[in-house]
Amino acid sequence: MTNAHKDALFVLVKSLSKSEKRQFKLYVGRLGVNTDAKFLALFNLLDKVKRYDEKVILDSGIVKKSQLSNLKAHLYKQILVSLRLNPVNQNVRVQLREQLDFATILYQKGLYKQSLKILDKAKYAAIENEEKNIAYEIVELEKIIETQYITRSIPDRADELAVQAKQLSEQNVMTSRLSNLSLQLYGLMLKVGYVRNDEDLKKVKAYFKKQLPKYTIEDFGFREKLWLYKAHLWYSFLIQDFLSCYKYANKWVGLFYENEKMIQLNPVFYLKGNHYLLESLFFVKYSSQFKVTLQRLEAMVESKNFPKNDNITSLSFLYINANRLNLHFLEGTFYKGLYLVKIIEYGINKHKDRLDAHHIMILYYKIACLYFGNGDNKNCILYLKKIIENKNLKMREDLMCFARVLSLVAHYEAGMDYHLELQLKSTYKFLMKMNDLHAVQKEMIKFLRNLGNIYPSELRSEFQKLYTELKKYENHPYEKRAFLYLDILSWLESHLEGKPVAQIIREKSKKLTR
Repeated sequence: MTNAHKDALFVLVKSLSKSEKRQFKLYVGRLGVNTDAKFLALFNLLDKVKRYDEKVILDSGIVKKSQLSNLKAHLYKQILVSLRLNPVNQNVRVQLREQLDFATILYQKGLYKQSLKILDKAKYAAIENEEKNIAYEIVELEKIIETQYITRSIPDRADELAVQAKQLSEQNVMTSRLSNLSLQLYGLMLKVGYVRNDEDLKKVKAYFKKQLPKYTIEDFGFREKLWLYKAHLWYSFLIQDFLSCYKYANKWVGLFYENEKMIQLNPVFYLKGNHYLLESLFFVKYSSQFKVTLQRLEAMVESKNFPKNDNITSLSFLYINANRLNLHFLEGTFYKGLYLVKIIEYGINKHKDRLDAHHIMILYYKIACLYFGNGDNKNCILYLKKIIENKNLKMREDLMCFARVLSLVAHYEAGMDYHLELQLKSTYKFLMKMNDLHAVQKEMIKFLRNLGNIYPSELRSEFQKLYTELKKYENHPYEKRAFLYLDILSWLESHLEGKPVAQIIREKSKKLTR
């Protein structure tokens, strides 16, 4: 039996809105012969059932087992054709592809002049909207047609098309190299997180220097600049240069406000750029600018002109709520952020088919930190458990490492230390396996391991020793990453000063307000 979450057709049917389902039925019903079509009957059945079950389909009598695979493929194709015709999906990119298809059909019919007329208009629209891959395809088809449709202007036309093809090819190659570099750096970030030592730093620097192509920024259009800034952003994140992250994320977002029509055409890149800008502001603790940026993003997403589709809705949910949590972390207002937990849990369930495990884990970690800051250690442990029990270690290993360390601290704070020694050994073993045992983690594990031998009267002095030791690493180029995942120093200060950790963070935030 096929799993519902793995059956592509079932997932596609369940993703359709009421208006999309209505349009599909109108689309297939445009010819009377489709009214009783088997694929429409299958669509209606899948629309009604809550989970995919092949036996239910076969028992319905719609189709024989030997025909089911072909029928499903046909239905899948018909749904996609219907969605393509939906005005909601008719963005510039789809319209350009459609014009290219029309021109190809006219060319095949020998109507060269009509084909060239469509291609000429589509080409300049493609260049204007930074769709240079499509523009290149158009020029290539123009070249083919020009060899068959002879005019007196063919010598000049040949030179013009040759120059255009060369320029577009060079621009597309540059974009491809920059996007490849950006993707590789992003993949490295997901795999291991920030650089952990001098060896990591040398490798990343050498790779970036080798792969970054030579360029002249004045020759770049919107698309080339976008990928250049993305590559620099991921490089800056990897080496923990957060001021540089802010610089390039700001340039990225600035591109969209300088070319506002690009927000309509590339809403996903607009959302991602704002997310990384907010993340950079969070790391440099620039709370006032963080608020302004978040409010501007929320206003744009809510505006009637901002594109709306399932993917954009899912990403908007992810980025806006993750950064709403970050704002509460910045200001130490953990209790005010508790309302977000239900919103996020509902959103994860609603968008689960479009959110990857990596981003869901990040949301769980942030919720765990929210509960920890609010003094609710049991709920903190509950959410950390979701991460720790995730066996896919290929994703964000550093996040999983710090989830285990925070879990140890939360167990101690909750008084659930009866299995602490076992957890300490497990965490130590895990960190060694990940090659991620650093000074901050060593000191934390050493402190927690010795708790059983410390008299209550000595506890404060032990907290002070740990604080003094860890304070040395606050600005260390590699060790400081521990404080990005868990504000250990504020936790220690809360014990030393006898104040809740949230109050300590609020007091720090007021001093840093700018």
